[in-house]
Amino acid sequence: MTSEMMESIKDIREMVRDFARTEIAPHVREWDERAYFPRDLVHKLGELGLMGILIPEEFGGAGLSYRHYVAVLEELGAVEGGIALTVAAHNSLCTNHVYMFAADEARRRWLSPLAKGEVIGAWGLTEPEAGSDSGATKTIAKKNAGGWILNGTKNFITHAGAGGVVVAMARTKPGTDHHGISAFLVPLDTPGVTVGKHEDKVGMRISDTASLIFEDCQVGDSALLGKEGEGFIQAMEILEGGRISIAALAVGIARGAFDAALAYSKQRRQFGKPIAAFQGIRFKLADMATLVTAARLLTERAADEKDAGRKTTVISSQAKLYASEVAVKVAEEAVQIHGGYGYIKDYPVEKFWRDAKLCTIGEGTSEIQRLVIARELIEA
Repeated sequence: MTSEMMESIKDIREMVRDFARTEIAPHVREWDERAYFPRDLVHKLGELGLMGILIPEEFGGAGLSYRHYVAVLEELGAVEGGIALTVAAHNSLCTNHVYMFAADEARRRWLSPLAKGEVIGAWGLTEPEAGSDSGATKTIAKKNAGGWILNGTKNFITHAGAGGVVVAMARTKPGTDHHGISAFLVPLDTPGVTVGKHEDKVGMRISDTASLIFEDCQVGDSALLGKEGEGFIQAMEILEGGRISIAALAVGIARGAFDAALAYSKQRRQFGKPIAAFQGIRFKLADMATLVTAARLLTERAADEKDAGRKTTVISSQAKLYASEVAVKVAEEAVQIHGGYGYIKDYPVEKFWRDAKLCTIGEGTSEIQRLVIARELIEA
């Protein structure tokens, strides 16, 4: 990596860190308790170029690298995981899918407002009976004279309620395997699209999560992204970048929890001295710091491979698997270091603990990551 690149990453990291401390940190507890989605904040993120980090400048984006991207997500995640998840899902799932697979007309229409944060993007793969088994998609898209008619339900969709457009996977060839699934770009104000239940989540409460229902939703021919039957393959490619996003988010959560535990251990006194003086606490802190550093290095390695244009199936899954489980471990240890205070909302570590768990579930569970890694290793 060039010195100019390193300096650029350092600059954006510092910019996002300052923004998170001033614009996000003072509101974290209130927003979390209300499960409030701060739409105005998203617009500010867009003004900073953070809603189109990976999109070329010609389409209104920042035109930056995955290494910049993971630095941004870490800094946001260290303060508020739900905001980092918003930026991750918008960038790596919806916006990136449009950039990679949409025709020129759709790119011209949607990429600039998405990249500027004027429109928030959603991505619809998961269904009530198609979670880890995403090839079991039951949402149907039938061809007609006007284009396509969509019917079905998606659940656990980030930005289903707050978004302006969704990339939705639907089966265009009933009775077939995943090769019968196609991807469609659907404005969320299209007649026939209804926002269903908003999920009352344990963590990541700031992030907007709800179901989407398609009932005789008519879209034009131009809504089809790429070729018919390529939707599942597109989704798997998009998820490679998405898993790097979740890894970076997890590193941020882990670092935030560690920083809080380190500061607390220096202030909290027991038996006449700071608890940081005790070997049991010191060993915990040493292990936590090592885990965070290892997770960051693995995530940055995955980002480097992505920037180099190489296949990242294994390294993306490894980064996502490791970093997400590190986040859970480090957050749990942070609660333990705080003792009883770690279990109350006056201190930030209980929220890091709640937020961390989703990283082991979203965009492919830890079990799915292990299956992906093993399959690639065995079949290589």
